Amino acid sequence: MTDFSTLQLHTDPRGVATLWLNRPDKHNAFNAEMIEELIQALRQVAADDSLRFLVLRGQGRHFCAGADLAWMQASAQLDYASNLRDAHQLGELMSLLYHLPCPTLAVVQGAAFGGAVGLTACCDIAIGASEASFSLSEVRIGLVPAVISPYVVQAIGERATRRYALSAERFSGERARELGLLAECYPAAELEGEVEQWIANLLLNSPQAMRESKALLHGVGSGVLSDALRQRTESVIAGIRVSEEGQEGLAAFLQKRPSAWQAQP
Repeated sequence: MTDFSTLQLHTDPRGVATLWLNRPDKHNAFNAEMIEELIQALRQVAADDSLRFLVLRGQGRHFCAGADLAWMQASAQLDYASNLRDAHQLGELMSLLYHLPCPTLAVVQGAAFGGAVGLTACCDIAIGASEASFSLSEVRIGLVPAVISPYVVQAIGERATRRYALSAERFSGERARELGLLAECYPAAELEGEVEQWIANLLLNSPQAMRESKALLHGVGSGVLSDALRQRTESVIAGIRVSEEGQEGLAAFLQKRPSAWQAQP
């Protein structure tokens, strides 16, 4: 694994990868270096078929306070072409996270402002502390949540995105759960234990089936019916049934025993 300056990437024998934002002194605010390192780390994870899923976390009190102030100040001095390159890198990060082949779980504590809302929205599942604080804060400083907006709309809907992008008001973990940004929220003191429960539950599932389900659902999108979509869904289930893991899972179920992936360390 690559050594990073702003991140920590750990994998364990179970096939769980944990990617930590690691600038706690800056509340994990991201700058050009962190964005570039996140892109590198996600490409590493995407290339490793042995990994079952990715957990995205932030070291310290906060998940991520959005963009680093010094980085934003420097960006303000750049011309349009240079800013466009910066925006492209952020867009690449969000796209890589959203399309990562393996499932992703975000764990949010403390602040999740600006682009951090985008990171949360790009993950397949997100949980967090009830006391967490979210904000699409860009308009307060004369900016817009442009690159992250498609992912936020997918996560919480167009109407709610308009409200929070235009008002920049803060909302809690409880409200984030109501909106669908978080799957569940818990008191901060209980969050760590709940993370382990989520990991244990995901480890019960077929790694191949989770990857295939994620790819399938990206194709299904909003569920608009078509002949092509019907054919794709039929071919996916036929293919997974005759796959090694599909055969093992069905056999384990019928024989009332743990599947091979559940018996792994």
